[in-house]
Amino acid sequence: MFAKFVSSRNPLLRIGVALSALWLAACEPTGHAGPGQAGNAGKGVPVALLLPAGSGTSGDDALARSLQQAAQMAISDLDGVKIDLRVYNTGSDPAQAAQVASQAVDEGAKVILGPVYAQAANAAGRAVADRGVNVLAFSNNVDIAGGNVFVLGSTFPNTASRLASYAAAQGKDRIFVLSDQTTAGTIGARAITAALGRSGAALAGQASYPFSQDGLNSAMPEIAQQINASGANALFLTADTAGALPLLAQLLPQNGIDPQATKFLGLTRWDVPNATLALPGLQGGWFALPDPSMNDRFQSRYKAAYGSAPHPIAGLAYDGIAAIGALVKSGRSDPFSAKALTQSSGFVGVSGVFRLLPDGTNQRALAVAEVRNGTLAIVDPAPKSFSGAGF
Repeated sequence: MFAKFVSSRNPLLRIGVALSALWLAACEPTGHAGPGQAGNAGKGVPVALLLPAGSGTSGDDALARSLQQAAQMAISDLDGVKIDLRVYNTGSDPAQAAQVASQAVDEGAKVILGPVYAQAANAAGRAVADRGVNVLAFSNNVDIAGGNVFVLGSTFPNTASRLASYAAAQGKDRIFVLSDQTTAGTIGARAITAALGRSGAALAGQASYPFSQDGLNSAMPEIAQQINASGANALFLTADTAGALPLLAQLLPQNGIDPQATKFLGLTRWDVPNATLALPGLQGGWFALPDPSMNDRFQSRYKAAYGSAPHPIAGLAYDGIAAIGALVKSGRSDPFSAKALTQSSGFVGVSGVFRLLPDGTNQRALAVAEVRNGTLAIVDPAPKSFSGAGF
């Protein structure tokens, strides 16, 4: 069953289809506000929350509800800061996102949180760029970052840097990069090769495969020969659990790539769904994830408040509100300027510390996990501040 690939639109470039499907099926959040409707009682700093509801798909509606509920939880946690949360639905249409972003600013929004999809976030940013309003998007697509658009999602460059640096420190310093022939695979491979140059590890080689079961089966013998001939002691995979990862975990060892000698590294989460951790080929491999203890606390609090599990990216809405609240509380005259948003000390979110960078991307604290006997073991904890190791 692991050999079947799943195709779907991949607008965020950061979360596997299996991961999304797992959590969407679990989410049954309550209703959300319509366009321009305040989601928070009382007056405060006007913040626009742009959500993907109204696209005509139940998945987008569930995601929108989960994001709004996480934002409302964050507002309730703020100490001494009032946020006037104004909710707008963008659907999945970039033109609609641009229109409601302009509407939100017309109605007084000082900063925009969202949208989700990369093209919609890009359109929203362009629509208000000349009005001095910044957009904190829920995307992790670094191609749209910059100018007045900041991406909150965990990015491929951030994950690649964390793993490449850790691998190099452990002596796994000749790394072969293996990627899908997809947009996400190409972006992921680019992020890994750039990270290697900063980590002290060397690029031992690089290969890609067609994004289909037959294509991967046909390509694997030659790919395995390249890996073995390269002298690599680590293999960095861009594949996710919804795509080629389960089949790669089977085919690589079958074609002579020993995971004990060539450490497998994962650009994506290997623990969602949890069954992925049981794959024999992934035992001993490393991947990165947010601080599990902090993330578990958020999930528990969210479920207690709303009666269902949050969507995997719902925490980004909490993080956005937490950052906005911290900046308002700081007393700055320009709390939502690019300079304020990119303060070097960063912010504390539901999964750990993070900071926005001047190029519109971000850095997030990540732990390194190893797959051991079908379970996850943290081998290098997530840093607690930007002054510590791990960045």
